[in-house]
Amino acid sequence: MTNSHAEVLLSVRNLVKNFELRANTGIRKTQRIVQAVADVSFDVKVGQTLGLVGESGSGKTTVGRSVLQLIQPTSGEVIFEGEDLTKMSFEELRHVRRQMQIVFQDPFASLDPKMTVGSSIAEPLVVQGVGGNHQDKVAELLDLVGLSTDHAKRFPHEFSGGQRQRVGIARALALDPKLIVLDEPVSALDVSIQAGVVNLFGDLQKRLGMSYVFIAHDLSVVRHIADQVAVMYLGKIVEIGDKDAVYRNPSHPYTKALLSAVPLPDPKIERSRHRIMLEGDVPSPVNPPTGCRFRTRCWKATELCAVEEPQLVVRSTGQQSACHFPE
Repeated sequence: MTNSHAEVLLSVRNLVKNFELRANTGIRKTQRIVQAVADVSFDVKVGQTLGLVGESGSGKTTVGRSVLQLIQPTSGEVIFEGEDLTKMSFEELRHVRRQMQIVFQDPFASLDPKMTVGSSIAEPLVVQGVGGNHQDKVAELLDLVGLSTDHAKRFPHEFSGGQRQRVGIARALALDPKLIVLDEPVSALDVSIQAGVVNLFGDLQKRLGMSYVFIAHDLSVVRHIADQVAVMYLGKIVEIGDKDAVYRNPSHPYTKALLSAVPLPDPKIERSRHRIMLEGDVPSPVNPPTGCRFRTRCWKATELCAVEEPQLVVRSTGQQSACHFPE
């Protein structure tokens, strides 16, 4: 793990992203607002990894894409190396994007089937006008992610899912970025090859010193790579802190429920522990619950939870959680 006093590379403050839903009923047009991300704040330090976890629809991917300005946030600040990306022009952003890259969830959909792997990996160099011998750079990147240099001449359909994801990683590394957003990078892969890709991320971070925002719904995957963990529910961060504090002493009921669903390697302990089963579905972000957004599924909820929204508060174990009745 990296020094906890490392310099902050990325600082996200009060990030909000709303989407408009428009429907034409034939009589009149209706417009509703979906708040996909609601007042999210966190820091990512140089050489460290923030794990962003939660169920599908919690807003994790929207946060990741807002950080990279692939979608424009409704409000808030995204400060990268001291500069607010939300206030930059398209041209200014183009220069900064050399330092920020993304690895997508689906390794097949993110690669052009008509381009060779070598051309796909070299494309960022071409777009950014980087000179030099691109073939040598592509060969170096393929070797870095554990693929043969001969693979440069092949097409994506000739590779397995794990190999395609390694190609996507090589492409993300082409411009020597300081930050990479990993958007569910192993969830589309077979369980048998997930560990190899996660270990690759760890090895690359040690060698190259870059930072990650690792988006996932699987807490067991995040545990192996993250330094800090932020748990999201319905657009909000409900718990955030050092990985060890969050995993050993979860403070928010939602975090505790998620961790109880993670299988343990020891069958004796696995059989004896209590698994928390959450009732109901995640509410619609079009009409989220008043007060605490988790209260409709929480076994601790009282009238207070319906009328007063809990704020993130530092707990005795070190992490912050937003709950009126923390664990």
